[in-house]
Amino acid sequence: MTKHMSLIDGTWADFGNFQPDINPANTDEVIGEFSYGDASAVDQAVAAAKRAAPGWAASTPQVRHDLLAAVGAALADGAQEYGRILAREEGKTLAEAIGEVGRAAQVFKFFAGEALRLGGQLHPSVRPDIDIEITREPVGVVGLITPWNFPIAIPAWKTAPALAFGNCVVMKPADLTPACAQIIARLLHENGCPPGVFNLVYGRGSVVGEALVNHPDVAAISFTGSVDVGNRMAETCGRLRKKLQLEMGGKNPMVVMDDADMDVAVNACLNGAFFSTGQRCTASSRLIVQAGIHDAFVEKLSAAMSALKVGDPLDAATQIGPVVDEKQLASNLKYVDLAHQEAAEVIGGQRLNLATPGFFQAPALFLGTTNDMRINREEIFGPTASVIKVGDLEEAIAVANDTEFGLSSGICTSSLKSAREYRRRAQAGMLMVNLPTAGVDYHVPFGGRKGSSFGPREQGSFAAEFYTVVKTSYVFAG
Repeated sequence: MTKHMSLIDGTWADFGNFQPDINPANTDEVIGEFSYGDASAVDQAVAAAKRAAPGWAASTPQVRHDLLAAVGAALADGAQEYGRILAREEGKTLAEAIGEVGRAAQVFKFFAGEALRLGGQLHPSVRPDIDIEITREPVGVVGLITPWNFPIAIPAWKTAPALAFGNCVVMKPADLTPACAQIIARLLHENGCPPGVFNLVYGRGSVVGEALVNHPDVAAISFTGSVDVGNRMAETCGRLRKKLQLEMGGKNPMVVMDDADMDVAVNACLNGAFFSTGQRCTASSRLIVQAGIHDAFVEKLSAAMSALKVGDPLDAATQIGPVVDEKQLASNLKYVDLAHQEAAEVIGGQRLNLATPGFFQAPALFLGTTNDMRINREEIFGPTASVIKVGDLEEAIAVANDTEFGLSSGICTSSLKSAREYRRRAQAGMLMVNLPTAGVDYHVPFGGRKGSSFGPREQGSFAAEFYTVVKTSYVFAG
């Protein structure tokens, strides 16, 4: 069992207070122990980032490109090794985990290119003999608070643009997935990241996260996590006038029209609802199905769901790994009980006892539901989906939009007219046609509307909106 430290000012910092990292598929296995810091550790990390900020902001685009490209290449080369760590730590299948590491590599490589592409604008003034130049500059010290469900991809898509655009970083990763954050920290360190430019502090959100959000020398916070925590951050950052980026919950609809290709619809819903154990903010949790296809669709989807193999994520035959921990599993099972109480017909959803002690759950489908049920209002974040029967496209759109969230939304149809109408009226940041609601590209913006997101988009060239500030310069040559 290996002990791991935080990274502060280019040095591995031992704060004692080592906490175990448990394999959710086999709770007898401790992957490693991680030294948890406190508010004083945050003070040290922010001070180091503040000292490093002027030099990193003044570094050339080539220097930043080379660092990010090297980390991207190292991630790609080590995808098999790092994927096994991710699968053991978070519980997603090995194939999904290796794919996520590959995505992190792509993100670093993309933002290596963005470091070279960041430009500005020149404008003529409305006054004579004056030139106007619009440029982007780094924000300064950025705090990154990352979730457990994509423990290497999301830290990558926050860290890479922050560094590409000349910021210094203090990252607080999720308690449940510290090993994946360690991979990114180690690769940055080994590939020549200057001391203080990237800092990693382990610790409880209520301690380390709170200190990071409230620190006066942190100019911006990027957070992915729960709605409740995000709302509190919005209040704090508003009061302190910090730049803020929030990615929070989802209750994503997938509409299935009568004219949908049945196999396409079933596969899209199966993937979107249950893969990655349903632990995706973009998961299809509300399946809104037109009456004419409803019964046949439910029959095929329930059969496909029941055939999914739940098990050890390192087993190549496994299609769904464990839930991330006991607390999340208990929450999932409460919602299964609630579905019974709300008079839904429940298929699956029970806890599974397998060969190793772990947090395994059968996927669940809730039938005969209405959109006003709690199971259709609240994010569950597990391998569950509800089916809601509707009469036509107009009703489907109304039900799809009747939620406090607005992250991802989808429709399965063979009608270009229906697809166009749904794309135009869906109240979501991302829209899928004949595709799962989960599954996005890295070179285009990611984010939602309403209660799902706040602030500028993540990923792609749009990331510059959060990680830079705009300066307008007026020059009179005389």
